[in-house]
Amino acid sequence: MSKLWQKTTNVNQLVETFTVGRDRELDREMAAFDVLGSLAHTTMLETIGLMGADDLAQVQKELKAIYADIQAGNFTIEDGVEDVHSQVEMLLTQRIGDAGKKIHSGRSRNDQVLVDLKLFFRHKIQEVVEEVEKLFRQLIKLSEEHKDVLLPGYTHLQVAMPSSFGLWFGAYAESLADDLELVLAAWKITNKNPLGSAAGYGSSFPLNRTLTTQLLGFESLNHNVVYAQMGRGKTERIIAQALSSVAATLAKMAMDQCLYLSQNFAFVSYPESLTTGSSIMPHKKNPDVWEIMRGKCNRLQALPNDVAMMTTNLPSGYHRELQLLKELLFPAFADLLDCLHMATFMLQNISVNKNILNDPKYAYLFSVEEVNKAVLNGTPFRDAYKQIGLDIEQDNFNPEKTVNHTHEGSIGNLQNQQITEGLEKVLGSFGFTKVEEAITNLLK
Repeated sequence: MSKLWQKTTNVNQLVETFTVGRDRELDREMAAFDVLGSLAHTTMLETIGLMGADDLAQVQKELKAIYADIQAGNFTIEDGVEDVHSQVEMLLTQRIGDAGKKIHSGRSRNDQVLVDLKLFFRHKIQEVVEEVEKLFRQLIKLSEEHKDVLLPGYTHLQVAMPSSFGLWFGAYAESLADDLELVLAAWKITNKNPLGSAAGYGSSFPLNRTLTTQLLGFESLNHNVVYAQMGRGKTERIIAQALSSVAATLAKMAMDQCLYLSQNFAFVSYPESLTTGSSIMPHKKNPDVWEIMRGKCNRLQALPNDVAMMTTNLPSGYHRELQLLKELLFPAFADLLDCLHMATFMLQNISVNKNILNDPKYAYLFSVEEVNKAVLNGTPFRDAYKQIGLDIEQDNFNPEKTVNHTHEGSIGNLQNQQITEGLEKVLGSFGFTKVEEAITNLLK
């Protein structure tokens, strides 16, 4: 296919290869969403007189057939076709003739890309939320099951105070609940319709942007057409922040798992089939899943900076490097979803050591408990602290290895129900049902 910038065949091939990059490969992931955008857009075109009822019927019937092919895995972007938008339009024109050529009326490639991305991101955010919820519920389940099993708590990686598996699992559950607040913010920014902004300056056609907003299940629209274009890059940056927050929680949990699985800790264990061995050391059970997860999630925490560096100091309007954001975000979603899924799977098979604190090296964990006990019996805190310190120095420290923590969020009062209620409140704010109903109606 001839390109506007073509000079000689060799230069054209070099320029095309360089500028297209991975775009055609990544565009396949947006194919279904491109069709959805066209279904809404053509419905709107008919209402403003830019497409006849017969043409609309033909176009919509064939668009739904293309959508079915995409869902069945029977869609490709052919050699020589620049992107997914061109492929869909070409298929329509081949199958139904001139009616297929009308779908681009009142629409620029820019806002077509924008709406496809918004729909794609919206779908992927929902998948992330669903996987986060699964992991959250597994963590809460483990927290409740093992709430009475104590383990050491550390500060500066030094043995500090008693903790529990209930606290440990529950802490990561609550962290995920907070992460979803950021994911919700990303959802709200994403769930606005840019369609109708054209090349970023609107259209002389009397487009009904409110209608396409409703048809696609968006919560609202990007009102200002210039801002709709400026939103590309900004949307990705906010999504990147949300994904990196979830990744940070997973990376910290993966690090804990690697420590706790080692022989020097031996706090948790997994079936041999979920760990790997050594080629020369037969005793090894390596936490490869958690190590790979830690690496991937550490890399994901760089995502906001990668997006920022790609978009910093760009003036308003469209710029070609925005295309490269897909190379950052699309794999990021895939990696995070894989990590969330694997974390849930691994935790479904975890075993905890119920006798950790029988080891005498953990006796000092209870020093604060002994100080507090003396204070409750009337000894001033500073005197109690000094006496317990002397007992430790003189090797006379013989604590009772029990804890009596009852305040909110402590070993004896995990607040898992309140944490779960907080998560469910956030989940209810996404409005996935509204989106699903709109897409179902669009495909009828």
